[in-house]
Order: sequence, then C-alpha cells, then structure tokens
Amino acid sequence: MSKYIFITGGVVSSLGKGISGASIGKLLQLHGFKVNMIKFDPYINVDPGTMNPYQHGEVFVTIDGAEADLDLGTYERFLDVYTSKANTNTSGDIYRTVIDRERSGYYNGATVQVIPHITDEIKRRFLALKDKCDISIIEIGGTVGDIEGLPFMEAARQFQLENKKEDIFSIHVTLVPYIAGAHELKTKPTQHSVNKLREIGISPDMIICRTEHHLDKSLKKKIALFCNVREDCVVDAMDAHSIYYIPEAFYNQKVDTIVMEKLKIKPKMKFDKAWFVKIKSFGKFSVVVKVAVVGKYADLKDAYKSIDESLNIAAAALKAKAEINYLDAENKGLLGKLKDYDAILVPGGFGNRGVEGKIRAITDARENKIPFLGICLGMQCSVIEVARNLANLKDANSMEFCEATKHPVIKILDEQKNVKYVGGTMRLGSYKSQLRKNTLAHKLYKSLEIEERHRHRYEVNPEFVELLKKVGLYISAYHKDVLPEIIEMKNHPFFIGVQFHPEFGSRPMRPHPLFKGFINVALLNKKKQQ
Repeated sequence: MSKYIFITGGVVSSLGKGISGASIGKLLQLHGFKVNMIKFDPYINVDPGTMNPYQHGEVFVTIDGAEADLDLGTYERFLDVYTSKANTNTSGDIYRTVIDRERSGYYNGATVQVIPHITDEIKRRFLALKDKCDISIIEIGGTVGDIEGLPFMEAARQFQLENKKEDIFSIHVTLVPYIAGAHELKTKPTQHSVNKLREIGISPDMIICRTEHHLDKSLKKKIALFCNVREDCVVDAMDAHSIYYIPEAFYNQKVDTIVMEKLKIKPKMKFDKAWFVKIKSFGKFSVVVKVAVVGKYADLKDAYKSIDESLNIAAAALKAKAEINYLDAENKGLLGKLKDYDAILVPGGFGNRGVEGKIRAITDARENKIPFLGICLGMQCSVIEVARNLANLKDANSMEFCEATKHPVIKILDEQKNVKYVGGTMRLGSYKSQLRKNTLAHKLYKSLEIEERHRHRYEVNPEFVELLKKVGLYISAYHKDVLPEIIEMKNHPFFIGVQFHPEFGSRPMRPHPLFKGFINVALLNKKKQQ
C-alpha cells in the first residue's frame, strides 16, 4: 500500500505546514500505520547549509549527513523516525541533478525543460519512501503563487492525475486573519489562496485554517462553499500552548477519520490515547528551571529550534518547566545577566562573531559551578577557555579564528585544508564514539559506545590533550580513539562539552540523556540553594 498526503500553504509563509503534517502523521501512526515525511523547498540553494540562520532558522542534519530544513527536526520528534537525504529536497538540488544528467548525455540530445524533465525528477522523489512506509506526507514549502514553487505544484498536479484518487489526499494550510477593529475573522484570503491552487489544477480535500479565534459553524460553511470542500474538512487550527497538543486538537475534529476515509484505509490497531495523556502532563508543572542559551543568533529562536525543544522535553521528563532565554554573546552586559540563571548552554555556530562572549560565559559557569553544556562550537570554546585560564596558554585559540595562534587547541585536519566548496569538508551525519568508563558521560549514556550527529569542520587538537588533562579537563569520549568527542571538567557538578549535536536526538517521550542530566543537576542545585 502506498498512499500520499500533499501539504501546501497559502496567504503567508510560516503557517505551520510541517507541524500540521507531522500532527496528522502522528494520528495515523497511532492507528498503526508506518508514516514518514518528505520536504520540498523551492529555493535555489542546494541545501540550507550555507545559509545564515536568520534566513532559514537552524540547519538540521540527517543521520546520513544531509543538511536540511528545521522542519525535518519536527518530523523526527513527532514521528520518532530518523530522516535521511531522501527526506529533503530543494530546487537547487533537483536542477543540479537534471543538469548533471544533461551534461552526461542522459537525455540523448533532447531539449531539457521544466516540463517534463524537472517535474519528472520531482515526481521520482515523491516516491522516495514508498517502500519504507504506508503513507508518505509530502510538504511543499513556500506559498502557493510563488514563482519558484510552480514546478513543485505542477509535479503534484501531474502526480495526482497519474495515481488513483483514493491514493492521494491534498491539504491546504491558510490564514484566516482577525481584524481587531471590526471584531471579525476574514475568509477572503483563504478563498483567494484556494482559487490560486485550483487554477494550477489542484483541488484540496481539506483546508487547515490558522486563526487566532475559533471558526464558528457559519464561517466553516462559508469557506467550504467558496473553496469546494466538505464543511467537516474545514479544520480549525489555533495556536496551542505546545505544538505537541495539536494532534489531539486535530483528532477532536476527526481529521484522521476524514483522511482514512478518503484514502480508503482502515486502522491497523485500536487507537491509543496514551500519547495525548502523557503530552498533556508536560504543561502541569510548577517547578521552573531557568536556562541561559548564549549565542549570536539570540534574536531568532528558530536558529536554536532543536535545542529549545530538547530543553523543554528534558524539563518535562523531570516534572519541571524550562524557562529558556536567549542571550546575545556580544552583549556587553552579558555577565551581569547570567547570575539570574540556573544553567548555561553555549550552542554551535560558525565564525568568530560572539566567540569571546561565549568564552566569558563559560568562565562564569566554570568558576561559579553553574551547570554548563557546550555544543559543537560551544565545546570548542570551553576548551579554549580552559587552555587560556587554567593552562596559562594566553593566546590559545581555534585556527578558525586565528591561524597565527601559537597554541591552536582547535585545528582543522590536514586532509580538510583544501576547501573547494563551502560545507564540503565537514564531518556531517552520524559518527560513533567510544566512552571512557567512570565518566559523567558514561553515567548519563549508560553505554560505552554512542552514535551522534555532527556538523563541524574543526577538531580539538590532540597535541594539547595531556596538558589540558593536567589542569582538570578530561576527554571522556573519542571517535576512533583519535578525535575528542566529549570533554568534562573535574570538581564541577556538570561541565560537559560535546563535539556533536545531541539536540537532534531528543524525542517527546525520550529526552536525550545529556539534556536530561543537564536539567537534572540544575534542578538539584536550585533545590539546595532554596
């Protein structure tokens, strides 16, 4: 059985197509179906790996090393699946594939065009997971009417025409704005958006309406009439206290039943509401743990989307709420603000902007025994901090920021020095690490071997490991016994830096052990001080 759910968006971007699709996918999973999701982004970049986070939020990394849109993190957390290159597509990647074929003579001299060659490649990618799941949910990024998205819409139209009606379900996510002056919800933007979609040749089976106020029966009836859908297929989608509440909101509107009815499929098992019950318990805790995330993209929460989710998930598992604040590493008053927090996290990043602020935050965490977690560049900054302040290597630095440093405690590997393409020399995807016994990392993971996702180019310089060990920095995990993966500080309640990105492994029902340990120690410290 191969069924497909297409999700498009209209009126404005960032309406939550990915969350809507993942929520419906979760409902179908709870009925016993194998579900996965594929993202299609219309931008010309081959992937978001070279894009500034202010442009596109965080870069999510799949297990096989693809740099992808943050929506893939949403897919993984909701569906508890592991995404791969097959789950992420862009115009740039698709056009490059077709052009490479043309250059190799694949098309036998034919004129290569958007239709059929680009659309054929898009349709081929629609099928990427058909043998691995019962239902593929296909999210097409952007907004209907965008010129760069037209090939994807055309491919979806063709795909629907070429397959049986009962194998395809089309969902359109739109905005129903509230005009405060008139005290009125307006349906006209939704009508225009659906009309634009129908002009392309796609008639949605369901319309998900993002709105600040519930749609009453008359509004749903109006949208249904003008958009040519059944009234029960107009779905109310208000903001929720947690995105994980949305599956239940859709369940209460019988979204899953409508989808299964159209696809002519029956549940494979009795629906279990235990997931809803567990998720709802997350919002009922009174204990609060305050976490400072010190980064250089503090103005954009989506730049640290997976970190934010991981902290909230870990806190909920410990019957607490995480109050997360993003502090600008370049802020001159940073140290004065840190005294108000129970824990400090320094995330990854590229470039030297904000690095000295991150290092000062790490000094504060180390000297004042504040639980600290450093991720990727955050781990490298902690190594620099210890080298400078405890090992007395005053000019210690990363060669990423200062090639002339006499003490390059962070360096690029020799085989990585000849850079041809930006992003082409990084360690990307899942790598195994071996943990040392009787370390905090070993205690948290309860394993001597782990596998985590990486996205970095520079490494801790093995030449300085013994010197740093003498001043209290300990390497508790290595990749292939050569590359340091986790560092710890002795005589500190929780001081851990990791070269990888543990935030990509967090799940609502399965908090990552590093985040759980981090929050747990912060809560214990807070309790002692009260």
